[in-house]
Amino acid sequence: MATLGVPRIGPRRELKFALESYWSGKSSASDLLETARALRAANWIEQVRRGVTRIPSNDFSLYDHVLDTAVMVGAIPPAYQWDGGELPLDSYFAMGRGSQGEASSACAHPGHGHGVTALEMTKWFDTNYHYMVPELTDDQVFSLATTKPVDHFLEARQLGIHTRPVILGPVTFLKLAKSHQEGFNPISLLPRLLPVYEELLRKLAAAGADWVQIDEPALVLDLIPNERHAFEFAYGRLAGAVPGLKLMLATYFGSLGDNLDTALSLPVAGLHVDLVRAPQQLEKVVLGARKDLVLSLGLVDGRNVWRANLASILDRVEPILAVRAPQYLEIAPSCSLLHVPVDLEIETALDPDITPWLAFALQKVDELAVLSEALSKGRSAVAAQLQASTDAVRARSLSLKVHDPLVEGRLAGVGDAMKRRQADFGERRHRQDRKLGLPAFPTTTIGSFPQTAEVRKARSAHAKGELSYIDYEAFLKRETESAIRWQEEIGLDVLVHGEFERNDMVQYFGEQLSGFAFTQHAWVQSYGSRYVRPPIIFGDVSRPNPMTVRWWQFAQSLTVKPVKGMLTGPVTILNWSFVRDDLPRETVSRQIALAIRDEVADLEAAGAAMIQIDEAALREGLPLRKSDWKAYLDWAVESFRICSSGVADETQIHTHMCYSEFNQIIDAIAAMDADVISIETSRSRMELLDAFKSFKYPNEIGPGVYDIHSPRVPEVGEMAELLVLASKRIGENQLWVNPDCGLKTRRWEEVRPALVNMVAAAHQLRLKAEAA
Repeated sequence: MATLGVPRIGPRRELKFALESYWSGKSSASDLLETARALRAANWIEQVRRGVTRIPSNDFSLYDHVLDTAVMVGAIPPAYQWDGGELPLDSYFAMGRGSQGEASSACAHPGHGHGVTALEMTKWFDTNYHYMVPELTDDQVFSLATTKPVDHFLEARQLGIHTRPVILGPVTFLKLAKSHQEGFNPISLLPRLLPVYEELLRKLAAAGADWVQIDEPALVLDLIPNERHAFEFAYGRLAGAVPGLKLMLATYFGSLGDNLDTALSLPVAGLHVDLVRAPQQLEKVVLGARKDLVLSLGLVDGRNVWRANLASILDRVEPILAVRAPQYLEIAPSCSLLHVPVDLEIETALDPDITPWLAFALQKVDELAVLSEALSKGRSAVAAQLQASTDAVRARSLSLKVHDPLVEGRLAGVGDAMKRRQADFGERRHRQDRKLGLPAFPTTTIGSFPQTAEVRKARSAHAKGELSYIDYEAFLKRETESAIRWQEEIGLDVLVHGEFERNDMVQYFGEQLSGFAFTQHAWVQSYGSRYVRPPIIFGDVSRPNPMTVRWWQFAQSLTVKPVKGMLTGPVTILNWSFVRDDLPRETVSRQIALAIRDEVADLEAAGAAMIQIDEAALREGLPLRKSDWKAYLDWAVESFRICSSGVADETQIHTHMCYSEFNQIIDAIAAMDADVISIETSRSRMELLDAFKSFKYPNEIGPGVYDIHSPRVPEVGEMAELLVLASKRIGENQLWVNPDCGLKTRRWEEVRPALVNMVAAAHQLRLKAEAA
């Protein structure tokens, strides 16, 4: 019985608070490291208590495990001024967050007096976890710069716990990396990287490790022949690098598919496969595996919160015991439990009918323990636990809280006319320009403004009953009015109300839609210290009442400038929620789309001339295999068009997308037919716009001109330079000027000067265009 990794954030977000205390200068590095050490110890001890026999170590990270791997192998770009010794903690965080120059002299970027930018960040496969993208060059030199995996193994051993260290595999690491050198493929660096991995394995073996888990999720992707050869080359060396040390090759997030023969041919001691995302591969894996290969079966969903049907799982697994010796089988979650909340037991406010349907990380470990005992001792040994699982699954399937015939009927009535705007973009743009009268290079923000300590305190006090509804409303109105006045003062062209009343861009809507459940403590890590509480979609979705109209009306009443209505799109709500697994995802998405369509109609009726429907997560839901892309994009685009197409031509529809590689889906983005799209481009220095250039994207685009995930304040010239780069890729008459993303996670002290500089950069471009 194994776990591949567990949540590192702590049941009460202890890591978040320790990180942010250190970053703000309120606590020391030793305080932070002690909190981290305590969290690791608690995780190991809890797994022992619950019966795990293969306990991972080095699954913990202060920021991101891919960043840890880059640091471990010495892949630290020159900008961070690493001298070959131990990387300072502040330099490590600068790689993840960026750095204002005065905050850390170790991180000063040559030529940038205001610090260094962070590494590029993007989604970890098709999850909502973000990783830092390693930057490599063709003359890259690797070295074992840290021994973190060894240190954590020894740390656990001091507690009397023998662990299986986890490291990110060399091929996946290189495949996830990027280079700014055109035509250079980081995979070619594999021969230089492998000696570092061999050295690490020798050190782990010397420390007492007998197994090492090497994660290679890239094996579930579409691979070309040289990438398959890379796996054969890598594991031909690593598997024999240290006599007696066994390697568990872990794959997850999908099926091995046409990479199965490659995976089964590798001379490793064990292979983990995901049987939740890809249950169909079980038979081929079992039949194709050599007899002495330990098969780790990913039986419990590591990415969703639903209680497992244990009897059904046993029905699938028990026949394997007839053809394979028990010592060559392990049971495990489908992937690391990093992607689910920590503990259901601390949730006290959930609907008691829904709670028995759920399992968080610790409960999933308990499910594995039941399966393990049933397989080793027979089902009778755990008859009560199996019956409880069966009863919960049946109760959920029959619940009236899950099924709404009205929603099903409305969905059946969706026709083609509901998926199309009345006129094409050219005609719409003419009418919108006439109505709005915006200048060239119009400036705006993505939606949210800082959720300050005062905002969070007021929200918490209201939730606890310590602040009355009237006083809370008055507070929110003051914050909103202040934000509107300040935006007018600095000269933004299109305003936002700031979203101070919103806790989260998905949760806020889900709390007002039917079919959603919410938690108090079910946090999961998105990146660094940014954690989210995904809603749980348990039933059919509809919108009982308007959700945003009242706050938009209040904000618009304060100014003559246009204020955008701000909504979250159906695909993003879907992808950033724990979604019910008893309906196809596309059906749930269309249900949400109809609910958002109702809100769009109400905003327009109230007078909104611009409505932004964020689809930040559309790209991240893309299947890992290209053969599955079309089906996903068809229903994802259809969902957006269902919610956005019911407005008049004069109403301008915006959308926003985060951290996406657009090149291969640009036609689908165009098919969404949003009047204006804003995207992240600052970390890539507008490289992401290449897709829009080659495709000749017809609509308007707001490429983000500064990275909101970093605390640094970019200068006017830096943003103006990015806009010039953007104008070389798309037409100047298409350009909007905006940050990369919403500003809720930043401080006003960072936001104010950054937006002032952004407006100044736009003015520079206007003057230049007028003079041309």
